[in-house]
Amino acid sequence: MKITIWGSRGSLASAGPETIRYGGNTACVQVDGPDGQVLVLDAGTGMRRAGAALVDGNQPIHVLLTHLHMDHIQGLGFFRPLFQPEREIHIWGPPSTTQDLRARLTRYLSPPLFPVRIRDLPCRLELHDAKPEPWAIDGFTITSAGVIHPGPTVGYRIERDSARIAYMPDHEPSLGGALTTAEWLSGFVLARDVDVLLHDGQYSDDEYVRRVGWGHSSISHAVRVADLSAATDLVLIHHDPDHSDEPIDDLVETAASMRGGGSVHGAREGMVLEV
Repeated sequence: MKITIWGSRGSLASAGPETIRYGGNTACVQVDGPDGQVLVLDAGTGMRRAGAALVDGNQPIHVLLTHLHMDHIQGLGFFRPLFQPEREIHIWGPPSTTQDLRARLTRYLSPPLFPVRIRDLPCRLELHDAKPEPWAIDGFTITSAGVIHPGPTVGYRIERDSARIAYMPDHEPSLGGALTTAEWLSGFVLARDVDVLLHDGQYSDDEYVRRVGWGHSSISHAVRVADLSAATDLVLIHHDPDHSDEPIDDLVETAASMRGGGSVHGAREGMVLEV
């Protein structure tokens, strides 16, 4: 599998023009299978770049939304394949007890917030609730599970052949209790023994003390999740919008020094990882 990161911020970057290497777009990650199969994880502003890369193809696209906060769906209206007649697109998202996924997304994809209504898109669009048990998509095995974050939020585990990826960009595992026992860890079912764990690493430990309950991780919490889960590579994502390149570099370096084994990277727009 190939992972391409199109957006890695928790909100549009406000740190200034020096945020060059890590980029300024919000969460969007593309996963490609060996035969052209495509998954898109989240629909932040980075999705515009993903759409530009995918518009010349004709393969079905499956979009897996972790939750429906604005920074994770802002790119939907600018995803060019949605405007291709007969292009097959599926959007998956966390289930709700009050409204289906179409009704919730229609709040954004309709006037006055957006000029085009979701019902008027020319593509062949299907919307689905993420399933409570693993399911297959074009040769991928997908597992979703709830994680700790305000509102209905899931993370995803993606498996193909012997490769395993977990994606949890918005996650505050410390609210589930002391990060000491793997089996009780929020997100453990997704992250266990993965090759690549893309995990919320928004705050330094000092910053997190002032933001408990906001739904995001400190870097030490992200490292603890990776170590307890025996993840090989930890990729810190969902960078704070006020962090420029230098503090993110420092966070990545500090996180690497904490790991009991395995590597640490900072997610950057345009980064490509082979799994």
